[in-house]
This record gives sequence, C-alpha cells and structure tokens, in this order.
Amino acid sequence: MGMDRKIEKKKGIRPKHIIYGVAGLVFIFLLMKIIKDSNITTLKVDREKITIEEVQMGDFDDFIRTNGTVEPISTIYLDAEEGGRVEEILIEEGAKVNKGDVILVLENRTVYMDIMNSESNLAQKQNYLRQTRINFENALIDSRRLLLNSEFDIIKKKRNFEQQEALFQDDLVAKEKYLEAKENYEYAVRLLEINKQKMENDSMIRITEMNQLQKELAKMAQTLELVRERLDNLNVKAPVDGQLGMLDAEIGQSIGRGTRIGQINVLTDFKIEALIDEHYIDRVRQGLSATFERQNSLFNLQVKKVYPEVRNSQFQIDLVFTDERPDNIRTGQTYYINLQLGQPQKSLLVSLGGFFNSTGGQWIYVVDPSGDFATKREIRIGRKNPKYYEVLEGLEEGEKVITSGYDLFGENDKLILR
Repeated sequence: MGMDRKIEKKKGIRPKHIIYGVAGLVFIFLLMKIIKDSNITTLKVDREKITIEEVQMGDFDDFIRTNGTVEPISTIYLDAEEGGRVEEILIEEGAKVNKGDVILVLENRTVYMDIMNSESNLAQKQNYLRQTRINFENALIDSRRLLLNSEFDIIKKKRNFEQQEALFQDDLVAKEKYLEAKENYEYAVRLLEINKQKMENDSMIRITEMNQLQKELAKMAQTLELVRERLDNLNVKAPVDGQLGMLDAEIGQSIGRGTRIGQINVLTDFKIEALIDEHYIDRVRQGLSATFERQNSLFNLQVKKVYPEVRNSQFQIDLVFTDERPDNIRTGQTYYINLQLGQPQKSLLVSLGGFFNSTGGQWIYVVDPSGDFATKREIRIGRKNPKYYEVLEGLEEGEKVITSGYDLFGENDKLILR
C-alpha cells in the first residue's frame, strides 16, 4: 500500500505576493491623497479675469527704470547774514545774476547805532592812548632831569670829597669834616643808582601799559570793521554767477538773521535727481551707469551721489552727464532713466505682476498642464527689472503661472479655472 507524500511549501517571493504589495501601496497612496485633498481649500476662478504667463529662460537685463528731474549742478542758498526790513528789491526771481550783484537791500537802525557806538568808543580809546603817550613823555623828561641833577650833584660832592681827603691827609682839616664829605659823596652815588632803577621800572610799566592800550585799540578797530561789515551785509549779494531761482521777500517784510530768503542756481552744468525704491538700496552705488533716450538719441549718465536717507520707502540719487547733453535742456524737465545694476545673465524669468504684492515672491500659483486648475508652490525670487522677476528656485522652463494679483483668492491652496 502506497504512502501519501507530504508536499512542502515553496519558499521565496511568489507573483501573488508582488500583486498584493503593489495593491497595498496603491491603497496607501490613494488613502493619503484622499486625506490630503480633504485638507486642501479650493476656489473657482474665472479664467478671463486672471493673467497666465509662461516661465521662460532668457537674458535677465539687470536694470531699473525710474523718473529723473533735471536740476542745476549745484544750488547756493541765500541766507540773511543780518536781519532787517526789506527796503528795496533790485533783482527779480528768475533773472541771471553775477557774483557780487546786490539782490535786495535791508534796513536796520540798530546796526547804525552799533556803528556810532563803536566809533565813539574807538575815538575815546584813541584819545586816552594819546594822553597816556603824552604823560609818558612828560614822565620820561622828569626822570631824565632827575638823573641829570643826581649826576651833577655827584660831580660836586666828589670834588669836595677829594679836596677834604687831601686836606685831611695833611692834617689841615678835621676828621669830622672829611667824613661828612665822604658820606655825602657816597649818598649821592647810591641815590643816582636808585633814580636809574626807578627810571627803568617806570619805563617798563609805561611801555607795558602803552602796548596794552594799543592792543585794545586794535581790537576796537577790528570790532568797528566787523560792525561796518554788518552794515554791508544789509545789501544781500549774489555769492556766485547763476540764476536767481527763488526769492522769498517782499518790500516792508521783516527778515531775521539767518533766514533763508532765496537761492542761486549754478547753470554751468546740470544733474538729474531720481528717487529709487528702497528695495535696491544695497545695490545702488556711486559710479553706476545709466541711460535715457531723448530726441531719438541715447544719453549717458553716471551716479555721482547716493543719499542714505530713506523717505516714503524711497531714497535719492544724483546723476551727472558723462558726455553730451540734450539740446534745450532746462531745469525741471523729466527724463525716463534706465539705471544699470549689472551685466545681462541667462536666467529663468517670470513676468512682473501683482502676485508679488500678496506673496512677497515666496510662492505662486502654478497652472496644471491640463489647464483645469492651479496650485500653490513655494518659489524663490531674486532680482527684478521693469519686465521680469528672476526665478532662483521652484519653477521650470515652460510651466505656466498666474501673475495677476491674488487679493481675491484668499488663503485657498487650489484654484479651479473655469
């Protein structure tokens, strides 16, 4: 009788196992997609009311466009160096002026009084100096007379002393008389030395006093000159050749010292002032080139100065011409300037649009190849010019994106395009 043979199970991966695994993975994928889709918010959007642009590869021309206003190469402000009432206006606003031309005349009676007081004080000091000099000369004469008397007295007393000394040695005169003559002579010699010393001291004192008076006199003369300059400052003059661009003064108006009353525009050359968005403050620097077109000609500029202050999200730059200037250039004209920030480079480009205001360039709606819907995608934006943004990450050439504003889309993750 035959025995039953035990059939052993085959080991290893069998086809049905592969089928079960794939089915399981598909199930997990579908489950995750269902969970994910359940959290996605959608919004239906009219295709005709949005702008769809294609992402393209091209040359990114690194420049910005801005408006520039023609201004004089420099402006000199007129400030009243001396206050007063406007008595006469000799040159009207807008007229050409030469350096030194009197523009207007001020009147200030206080300045006239100051001049009179200074002149009076100077005259008094001059009289005092003159009298001091006379007194010094008289004292010098008295001192010389005193020395002369002392020297003459010494001569007499010396002669008497020598006579008494000779008689005393011959025992012809008493010793007392000899000693008296000797003492008188020695006293006269010492008195002469004292008088000489007194004369020297008096002379030094008087010379010092005279020098001090002369210094004070010189200072008073300088003060008077300054006061007279104040009188001349009542005539407001043009400091340079140019055009009187502004004059804020009327006949009879009282103007305080230091008040700005006008300006002189120097017309030897021109500059262009432009305002730049603060987004570019780290990239705009002195020496950058710029161009603008006028009368079918291209004119070249260069950044001369970058102002550090930011006001109303903008900062100012000054540009100057590097070669020719337009014909009939005038102050106040507006030019549309292209400011070159760098050399052209191959980059991924997306057209400018209102989407940036809502996203800050951090994400964008990308249209599905089917064209039926668009979904959010994170991106990274680099530079921009008047036409394009430079895309650094997140998009591929040929993809289509929504570039119009996102204000009406809310926080929805997906847009259904109708």
